[in-house]
Amino acid sequence: MTLPSSLDRWNAVAGYITERLVPADDVLTAALEASEAAGLPSIAVSPNEGRLLHLLAKVQGARTVLEIGTLGGYSTIWLARALPEGGRLISLEYDPAHADVARANIARAGLDKIAEVRTGAALDTLPRLAAEPGAGPFDMFFIDADKQNNARYVEWALRLSRPGSLVIVDNVVRDGKVADAVSKDPAIMGTREMFDLIAAEPRLEATAVQTVGPKGYDGFLLARVVS
Repeated sequence: MTLPSSLDRWNAVAGYITERLVPADDVLTAALEASEAAGLPSIAVSPNEGRLLHLLAKVQGARTVLEIGTLGGYSTIWLARALPEGGRLISLEYDPAHADVARANIARAGLDKIAEVRTGAALDTLPRLAAEPGAGPFDMFFIDADKQNNARYVEWALRLSRPGSLVIVDNVVRDGKVADAVSKDPAIMGTREMFDLIAAEPRLEATAVQTVGPKGYDGFLLARVVS
């Protein structure tokens, strides 16, 4: 008898969980299909991870969410659906073509009055956002953008947060390479810098969870602003 490979087993379990707990959704499926048709990279969160973001936003009681890294708006839809009436989500996307796809997906989902996509490098748009009257504090942050700037994004999340705000950073394990202290990969170096920042930051309590599934071996960081 040949035992299934680890990847086969991960995929089978992920498929089972999705089938049992994350029902098919035409709007979300259309968002993924539109993203693929537009040539966007296939790096959106998985359905299980999307559901997790949705549940975390609900448990948090979030009314305001800041997302850094929109891609095609798949995670944006999951998060925006969790917000109550009057809630607001701002998503920052570097690539104008990606932002256009995301806006169309969000509009198809009927969420364009809740979710707004802003285009430009996040480190340029964040200062402008912070300067707006009434900007923040945000109840929840989802960071899933260029990994070399993860530490800077967490710093901005702190500036725009309140005690009790939740910060989630995706793709922090990177196939286990985050443990490589001598890596010269900018994504690994940026992620390790983020871990060092959070470990030394008294305003944050945090942990990270390793994940496996169709997207391989990775994980996410979860932090809460305590003061």
